[in-house]
Amino acid sequence: MIVPRTVQTSAAVAEHYDELDPFYREIWGEHVHHGLWSTGRETPDQAVEALVAHLAETLDLRPGQHICDVGCGYGATAEWLSRHHGVHVTGVTLSAAQLVQAQARSAASPQLHFIKQDWLENTFENDTFDHVIAIESSEHMPDKRRFFNEAHRTLRPGGRLAIYAWLARDDARPWEQRHLLEPICREGRLPGMGSEAEYRAWASEAGFVVDGFEDLSTRVRRTWALCTGRVAKKLLTHAPYRRYLLDARAKNRIFALSVPRIWIAYLTGSMRYGLLTAHKPR
Repeated sequence: MIVPRTVQTSAAVAEHYDELDPFYREIWGEHVHHGLWSTGRETPDQAVEALVAHLAETLDLRPGQHICDVGCGYGATAEWLSRHHGVHVTGVTLSAAQLVQAQARSAASPQLHFIKQDWLENTFENDTFDHVIAIESSEHMPDKRRFFNEAHRTLRPGGRLAIYAWLARDDARPWEQRHLLEPICREGRLPGMGSEAEYRAWASEAGFVVDGFEDLSTRVRRTWALCTGRVAKKLLTHAPYRRYLLDARAKNRIFALSVPRIWIAYLTGSMRYGLLTAHKPR
């Protein structure tokens, strides 16, 4: 696993998303995750929703099922799943800023519920959920084994786990670790970035049966070309972006460096993106 030089805590992750909240919503949009391109002709919004739809299809969601969205962001993904598949979604986030936006969605839907809670210290009962999903949030967990253990504990027998994850290349070379992967972890507040092999091992150790892994790296990396362009445009045309980057008190301004860095990591194959699915035996 790639580990940053400085320790990244859950509190640091929450601060990252709270401080960068307005920028995330403008650059990433309300879903705060990658898009999935199949033809290359999709709009960014269509690609983002395609990623959610792909997860729903993989899990074969059924009306009335109860899902936990770990690291739910602004609740847009939970809302999409509820609206299109009739499922109940409980979303968990560390960010107070994200929770405000998410709770506005739950006020309009009895099928949505959002709370501010650390997944590694969650208060859910055993065997609560039919599915647990984590869309680009497991990377922010300081204890990856505990992340999987909690998913296993809170899933009902037969329940399924689906994880979209940023991954390091297996056996990443020293230069990749030094110039790309370690800085991405440090700048993006990732306590560690695992590989496909490590994710499979952690899932198995927790008691899951791994159903499959799908490498989607080439289909999502366009996200970072778009984000790099958006950030550059904002810096040229919006003074608040320039003021933020020049503000020495802004603890998370360094993340601006990771936007092009992640794009390069995808282009070189140093970083991967995959969907891991597993189930809890009956």
